[in-house]
Amino acid sequence: MSRWSPDCFAQAWNFATFYHQGQTYGGVTEGVQVDYLNHVGSVAAEVIWALPERPDLRGDLAVQCALLHDVVEDTRVTLDLVRTTFGDAVADGVQALTKNKRLPSKAAQMADSLARIQAQGHEIWMVKLADRIANLYHPPFYWDNRRIEEYRREAMAIHAALHPASPALADRLWAKIERYRTFLRAE
Repeated sequence: MSRWSPDCFAQAWNFATFYHQGQTYGGVTEGVQVDYLNHVGSVAAEVIWALPERPDLRGDLAVQCALLHDVVEDTRVTLDLVRTTFGDAVADGVQALTKNKRLPSKAAQMADSLARIQAQGHEIWMVKLADRIANLYHPPFYWDNRRIEEYRREAMAIHAALHPASPALADRLWAKIERYRTFLRAE
């Protein structure tokens, strides 16, 4: 079985908790904000759930990258700090999972991110699958149909590119993609 250590989990969880402290994201209804750590924990839970099907993978790498996947993109943390604290493999995984916001469009950012993820081991692929699963529970209340459908198409591209890493996560992602259609509003 692909093993992961509660100590490695705690190290990454404490780091993420410190640096994401105070961050929130828009909830399902107007005026509701959710602690960002809810997302981080959801991604880690998906990865941990799927790891038993892949005993060949490094569980600690997958779990730590799941907990840290947005820490460079969304906080003041640098990649050098991640590398110093967690080592090269985790830093390389987090870097692959971090969007390059200097690219001109969301489509270019997604293509670049998927290419960098595919250059990593399947542990990192699993984190991205889990990330999109967690993001597909419900769209923010302020998204219109165009944005909902755009996000759904992005999820389909992620599924197409990364599904070989984890049949379990791929199946969960596909089910979420199908369900996401139900959030489209009648016009």
